Amino acid sequence: MRMLFIIVVVMAILGLAFTSCKSSSGPPTFCDTSCMKDSLKFTRQDNRFKPYVYISAKNCMADTVTWSYDGMGANRKLSIPDLVGKEVHLNKDFVRCTINDTSYAWLLFNDCSNGRGYSIKIPFDKKKPLGPKNSAVNSIDPKFSVAEGMVAYTDRGNIFVEEMATGKKAMMTFGQDISPDYNAIHETIDSVNITPTRIWAKVKIKDEWKELEKKITLQ
Repeated sequence: MRMLFIIVVVMAILGLAFTSCKSSSGPPTFCDTSCMKDSLKFTRQDNRFKPYVYISAKNCMADTVTWSYDGMGANRKLSIPDLVGKEVHLNKDFVRCTINDTSYAWLLFNDCSNGRGYSIKIPFDKKKPLGPKNSAVNSIDPKFSVAEGMVAYTDRGNIFVEEMATGKKAMMTFGQDISPDYNAIHETIDSVNITPTRIWAKVKIKDEWKELEKKITLQ
């Protein structure tokens, strides 16, 4: 009887230890947060000026964005923490870059630690401002469908879309402030489907999931 009691106690202790180890691993990440060692390089080889955007790494994190083209005369560069306000875990499979000749490029990525989306409109002309968005809705996220050649981002009560090539825009309102946590966006915005003529989104409004849709004209 005493031996049985000891066995039960030991099994209980092992069970607690297993539970503790399991919970200490934390929630799953959006993508692999392994050490980023190599630079990411994006170029436009079909353009005679060969415009490019590079992302370098430091201490396993994305560190600096550098962009230029042949004949520009200098590299422009800024640190990613300065651009988006924090350090981010990048994975090469979850980064996209579209270079629109030598006028500007669009850099889109999601932080692997929590899935938060970012987009940055990068002008090659130093007189033009950069356009970082820390609440991007990127098709890198499998629950977000955004047509190729378009970018989207949200704020507390709206979703905005823009055509990369033309800069034409449109938007759809949620009707009220949904107070999204951009580090856990799917708690308030479950999914979207965006085309040049339509915005559809499944959004949580007052603890109830609602499907919103709007036909749009980019202008």
